[in-house]
Amino acid sequence: MGRISGQLCRRKPLGTMIAESDDPHPPSGSDGHGGGSGSGGGSLQRTMGLGQLTLLGISSVVGTGIFFVLGTTVPDTGPSVILSFALAAAVAGLAALCYVELAGTVPVAGSTYSYTYASLGEGAAYLVAWCLILEYGVAVSTVAVSWGQYLNELSSSLFGFTLPDAISQAPGAGGYVNIPALVVVLLCSLLLARGTRESATVNAVMVCVKIGVLLLFVAVALTAFRSEHFSDFAPHGIGGIGIAASGVFFSYVGFDTVATASEEVRNPRRTIPLALLLTLATVTALYILVAVAAVGAQPTAKFGEQADAGEAVLAQILRNVTGAGWPAVLLAAGAVVSIFSVVLVTLFGQTRILFSMARDGLVPQIFRRVDRERHTPVHNTWIVGACVGGLAALVPLQYLADLTSMGTLVAFVAVAAAVIVLRRIAPDAPRPFKVPLYPLVPVLSAVSCLYLAYLLPGITWTLFGCWLLLAAALYLTFGRRHSSLRDPEPPAESTESTPQPQPAAAPATRAGEQLTRPDGPTVR
Repeated sequence: MGRISGQLCRRKPLGTMIAESDDPHPPSGSDGHGGGSGSGGGSLQRTMGLGQLTLLGISSVVGTGIFFVLGTTVPDTGPSVILSFALAAAVAGLAALCYVELAGTVPVAGSTYSYTYASLGEGAAYLVAWCLILEYGVAVSTVAVSWGQYLNELSSSLFGFTLPDAISQAPGAGGYVNIPALVVVLLCSLLLARGTRESATVNAVMVCVKIGVLLLFVAVALTAFRSEHFSDFAPHGIGGIGIAASGVFFSYVGFDTVATASEEVRNPRRTIPLALLLTLATVTALYILVAVAAVGAQPTAKFGEQADAGEAVLAQILRNVTGAGWPAVLLAAGAVVSIFSVVLVTLFGQTRILFSMARDGLVPQIFRRVDRERHTPVHNTWIVGACVGGLAALVPLQYLADLTSMGTLVAFVAVAAAVIVLRRIAPDAPRPFKVPLYPLVPVLSAVSCLYLAYLLPGITWTLFGCWLLLAAALYLTFGRRHSSLRDPEPPAESTESTPQPQPAAAPATRAGEQLTRPDGPTVR
């Protein structure tokens, strides 16, 4: 038990992390992909600036929930959903301040996983990484399902045709397989495999489209604004606002994707913090505008009716307000584009988490292999795309959103803890930005995230607990045995001493386990 405890608590030194991310010529494998087994790998390329990275952050957030979350929250919360968005934004803002400090101190790929590895140790980092995999993977699946709904809305408006439920709904939701959700995930995987520069350019165009479409919605919906729709403002009081905040928090998932791009950004110590703050400010303003316009345009009871009928809520509001079809067609087209960009960027974040874990030896090395020409982890991208696409095709939407919120909230708690621990163990580390009102802000961030997590349904806690048990089993059976920080195995037991041991008689390892490199990082 003592040995396992030591493995769980070992930290990766900050200097080692930064040296690995800055090394333009990492050790290469022999498989022709810039990395093989063992310590093989490849380098990511720094191609993004502040503008592209901010658009990456906005893209990963806007569309994750705003296109469908109003239909599930307004019927229960009423107009006070506006305050729920503000409360969720405040929780996300506290976490963002912690992210900003850590992004300047630890400017490497991996985001929360890397921050936790440097502060709380390997065991906590591994569990947090699986929370991030849950966050990104389930978020992609959720928005991919929503993409299929808006695609049907668009095809219905343009051609009078919708895909049958059998091939556009998951089992349990009236169908057998959700083909549109699978297709959008695989298309995004193809684009990501082609290269980061190309993906960022396409994403920038799509972000401009989605912001324009949402602003159009606000402008049209405000023409039908009725103050009487706000009369029963908070039917369930403060408690209802808090419960709804835990639901709409899903709409803020993704801004931390910015931090996963640290090794593909120029001047990351400056660029990452600014992009995080700009992303959250833009998204919060846009969400509150959309919520005010939507609630003012129709009675709260209609939101539930539209959601239950599987209709795209925002598109239906425009159709009802204008009495014409073209605004709804435009919104549906914008949603198809914007949700595509969310899938693209969130897949990007998940592949970079696995890339960092593979570099640390905690998952198989195939996730670290980087194509020499495209400078992207191609194998990693296609494996993630296949798994996430299968989840989107086969699991109904209602089981996905709350799991994403749970994974995100736990990751935010780890970020707040990492700020406090790194201030103690690495007080002289560079910090271009420091969390104000320390330690009050990180403590408030952790407490507020735990509060929202507490409000999530019991089934979400059960599923999340099962997920963490699976992660713990994988760490004990694979991760701790292949970690780059592992201790060399003790020499094979022998009562006979040899006069001159051969060089091959290095410390023995278990079958299939590689030896620690002589120049590898030391355990601290």
